[in-house]
Amino acid sequence: MAADGKLVELPDDAPIQFFDLKAQQASIRPALEQRWTTILDHGRYIGGPEVDECEQKLCEFTGAADAVAVGSGTQALVMPLIALGYGHGDAVFIPGFTYNATANAVLLAGATPVLVDIDPKTFNMDAEDLERKVQRVKGTRNLRARAVIPVDLYGLAADYKAISEVADAHGLVIVGDGAQAFGAKQDGQWLGTLAEITATSFYPTKTLGGYGDGGAILVRDKEMGDLLRSIRWHGTGDNRKESIRVGINGRCDSIQCAVVAEKLGIFEAERQRRKLAAGIYDQRLGGKVEGQVSGQSDEHAYGLYTVRLQDRDSVRAKLQAAGVPTAIYYDTPIHQMPAFEQFAPARGLPECEKASREVLSLPMHPYLSESQVHRVCDALLGALQS
Repeated sequence: MAADGKLVELPDDAPIQFFDLKAQQASIRPALEQRWTTILDHGRYIGGPEVDECEQKLCEFTGAADAVAVGSGTQALVMPLIALGYGHGDAVFIPGFTYNATANAVLLAGATPVLVDIDPKTFNMDAEDLERKVQRVKGTRNLRARAVIPVDLYGLAADYKAISEVADAHGLVIVGDGAQAFGAKQDGQWLGTLAEITATSFYPTKTLGGYGDGGAILVRDKEMGDLLRSIRWHGTGDNRKESIRVGINGRCDSIQCAVVAEKLGIFEAERQRRKLAAGIYDQRLGGKVEGQVSGQSDEHAYGLYTVRLQDRDSVRAKLQAAGVPTAIYYDTPIHQMPAFEQFAPARGLPECEKASREVLSLPMHPYLSESQVHRVCDALLGALQS
């Protein structure tokens, strides 16, 4: 942390950053340098005590029964599917509006992704379309409906209540993709306990990120955690010399776990700062710009702050000219990517396609000053009027 024990404050006239890892680093750099020195001294660069510390702190924060640190957010999705024994002929339902890692994970496990449309207000999986897609799969002979991977897009937890009703009715296991949403809540529960298994990512720009690749799997069942630990080390047992099952190299380095463990110390302060910035956006843009809609029981993590714009590309160009960086997550839905075209539904995914043409993410990180957020709003509202 900074010398006064608080998060670093940037001047109001500082350039607006879409993400700001440098300001975050300034808040914790002395502690990180001490941690890295400790790692250099003990020399356990993989499987060091920092891994156990990180996993314990993740459990303490979320209330999960266990946490397993892994090498990336993608591994955090692939490994549970391996642990559950899914492969050829198994259907795993995913939203069509997500990062390509969600689809890749299903295919890497040997299963088949079945694409589901999204709710236009939340951008998350539409439970009604999930029911339709499950019924369609159950009407075929070549696929078995096995699991569903809701994605907690932009930091908003998917509708786990509605999705669970469908999953329970059809015997599906829920594996949450919470890569963008660590710190979200639903019905008073932290993300990480809303599904049997939840994957998250430690990519540097996530709400809880390292300084390289990494991720974690949060589970309700300690036995599943033990199984995942075996899989992440090539399926070995306690002696790590003999494979007792098929596994992968899914380990997370000690240095990344050290970074994440340190960042957990400032995470709640950062979470509150994200909420403050989002509150200003909501107040200034509400009624003028369509944004992501949260349910009454949801507490958004604000990994991203995303709006819909009819003339997105033109508005984005005007914002760039005004010194306001933006990003698009995502401009191509999964079923329109060359690697996944074979899984495209015959009638497409209308809401996914519409969202890909309209979404624009505004600057969102804990080190935005209130003045900077107002500058973003001024620029956006001005761009819409010009």
